[in-house]
Amino acid sequence: MPATPTNPLHPRIAALPKAELHLHLEGSIRPATVVELAARYGDSLTLDQAGARYCYSDFRGFLEAFKWVTSYLRQPEDFELIVDRHADELISQNVVYAEFTVSIGVMLYYKSDPLKNFAAMLRASERALRKGLRLQWIFDAAWQFGPAAAVEVVRLAIEARGAGAVAFGMGGDELMFPYASFREAYELAASAGLRLTAHAGEVGDARKIRDAIELLGAERIGHGLAVMHDLALQDLLAERGIALEICPTSNICTGALASQLGRPSARIEEHPARSFLQRGVPVVLSTDDPAMFHTDLSAEYALAPRLGLTDEQVLAIIAAGFSRSFLATSEKESWLQQLRDRTRDAGDFRSPAA
Repeated sequence: MPATPTNPLHPRIAALPKAELHLHLEGSIRPATVVELAARYGDSLTLDQAGARYCYSDFRGFLEAFKWVTSYLRQPEDFELIVDRHADELISQNVVYAEFTVSIGVMLYYKSDPLKNFAAMLRASERALRKGLRLQWIFDAAWQFGPAAAVEVVRLAIEARGAGAVAFGMGGDELMFPYASFREAYELAASAGLRLTAHAGEVGDARKIRDAIELLGAERIGHGLAVMHDLALQDLLAERGIALEICPTSNICTGALASQLGRPSARIEEHPARSFLQRGVPVVLSTDDPAMFHTDLSAEYALAPRLGLTDEQVLAIIAAGFSRSFLATSEKESWLQQLRDRTRDAGDFRSPAA
């Protein structure tokens, strides 16, 4: 179950423009939308049945649920629908910029046409932009599909780069292959000007994070929980300005935090986000798969008191969402200036109940 916030999000924090950088498009599909998608293909599914598939206690269970949800994404119109739905959710939370991670590797697995699907997503993206939400795209290959499949995803990202694909990343089962196996894919992506991300140290150890940085050239790390065990690696992240994309509710729901702590369960108060910030590691706050973890970005920020974050740290995380994004420098600076202007005289952001 998600780590439900005990304090509401302070209105001043809620009103600030925000960016979300670790957001899987397919993980944003709410159960009601799965019911709608299933009906398109003659599968009678109740809301309760769909909701039951969103309950799991470990990372393997989450991967199985993710596989089931994505099985209903079969036509470009399906992808257009889910972008529309989640864009509206983000806009309602004052999210002005998001980087959607799209599971291109899964599309290839299902023998779907990624570029046709992407064209449909772009139609929804244009509608979102008119409402105030700027979207860019990370083409994702799953570790478990292997190095050759990753290269194929990179080639598609290169083809789509002019249309808004800005980065290449990898998620999924980080324990399947050594990261060195994926150097060709990452080198090809870098040579084409794509930005680089990698999920690492979610359930794997700190060596996965180091390999993602030193072997693959990752500029941001998805999750990175295992860095809690390696202070030297924390210092490396701080020195190079490599941000950790922290997803607290996800880390509870998948059992990733409990696994890193070596225990059967964990509490949100034990999350190491605060210690990372104290060490100088850049941190951005994200939802990962918001529908599948029963959360949204406002709920993640509302967890700040339980994470032990100060007002200043929360504001630093909001700013990092822009400064560590894959936006052009001029766009980053524009949003950061807006944040500076809006927070200069804002006073104390703590909730009256805190």
